[in-house]
Amino acid sequence: MQTTNAKESKMGSLAIHVEWVLLPMFCALTGYTEKAVRRKIEDGVWLQSKHFRKAPDGRITMNVQEYYKWVEQAA
Repeated sequence: MQTTNAKESKMGSLAIHVEWVLLPMFCALTGYTEKAVRRKIEDGVWLQSKHFRKAPDGRITMNVQEYYKWVEQAA
């Protein structure tokens, strides 16, 4: 019979790889306002197809992994 650490069985371990998220979720994750994100897009700081894409319905989706790379390069 296999025993399991009580903490491990209650918490579990779940890893989810998220790449593209809609703008409101991106703002919630990063603390940027939608206005600030749109300004970075307009100013060419974040590039289409790399940092953001427009979904077929016109909504902006952001690449979270590319955002992390952008943050790390600035350090």
